Amino acid sequence: MIELLILILIAYVIGSVPTSIIVSRTMYKTDIREHGSGNAGATNIFRTFGWKPALFVTMIDVFKGWLPAYVAGHLNSEAILFANNPDALMIIAGFAAVLGHTYTVFAGFKGGKGVGTLAGMLIALFPIALPICLLVFIITLITTGMVSLGSMLAASALPITLFIIEGINPEAQISLTLRVFSLLIPLFLIFTHRSNIKRIMDGSENRFEKARIFKKKTEE
Repeated sequence: MIELLILILIAYVIGSVPTSIIVSRTMYKTDIREHGSGNAGATNIFRTFGWKPALFVTMIDVFKGWLPAYVAGHLNSEAILFANNPDALMIIAGFAAVLGHTYTVFAGFKGGKGVGTLAGMLIALFPIALPICLLVFIITLITTGMVSLGSMLAASALPITLFIIEGINPEAQISLTLRVFSLLIPLFLIFTHRSNIKRIMDGSENRFEKARIFKKKTEE
């Protein structure tokens, strides 16, 4: 049991690294949470500072989710709980990282929405299904301009994609653990995006095309 707790703690700390806050403070001498939507995530970084820092933040956030899940799935210790179910271990470690990103201990437990870190976790868990979910995200983003809506629809497409993959290839052998977890992912994203859902319903949700570049003020 102690080994599992250590794994969860390490994954949580990795996920808690507040990438967007670090970037905004070191590069722009401000806190990203004081701009735009107030969210400490890559989307707000893009709207405030531009695509280059947003791309960097996204890559790090994705890595934060991928690393704990991947490592957990390749542990050789038989002493750790769920050692006979590597899928469960990957989910536990990956989700601990997602929670770390969403409720980071380094920023008063107020982080991002967890989309990037969750995507990294899903790359480790569902490498075959994720490209289809990414396509759903891209199509939604192009047609609506809403990152939040694209994220939720992409997550909702995951369990459907797994069902289709099993139908096409019965030898895909997707475990029950992964199938059940794929149903929970959309619920988590809907929960973390509940404020976005309200804005979508009243027509005030931010759209991608309205992104603007932050102009840093300097004293001369």
